[in-house]
Amino acid sequence: MVDRVVLAAKIAAVRDAVARIREVVPREPGAFLADRTLREVTILNLFVAIQECLSLAAHWLADSGLDVPQGYGQVFERLGERGVIAPDLAARLAAASGLRNLVAHRYGVLDWRRIHEIATTRLDDLLAFCDALAERSDG
Repeated sequence: MVDRVVLAAKIAAVRDAVARIREVVPREPGAFLADRTLREVTILNLFVAIQECLSLAAHWLADSGLDVPQGYGQVFERLGERGVIAPDLAARLAAASGLRNLVAHRYGVLDWRRIHEIATTRLDDLLAFCDALAERSDG
């Protein structure tokens, strides 16, 4: 299991990033698309939240004595296979890891409408992941 202090810090970082996104993202995509600052604050915090979840997942596997897959998406899938998180959540987080890679390597090709959709409908997946790990570390 991940050290409790590390776990708490990483979960706090995810929750903070999600809260920041929720503070700034307008419900209507038009306002989001028109405001570069909103888009940049959102994508930065989305990247941070996904990256912290990936780090948590990899630490969890390694600290449990399990092999850590090379692919980011596979890290979440492995946790789903092991029953650490629900398989459907693992699949959605594996897809989110693809967004992390897109942001990290090809920033200019982002579909801002899709980013807005993710920021307004998928943030709970990141929090559910953190909740699942926090619950497992308590028990």
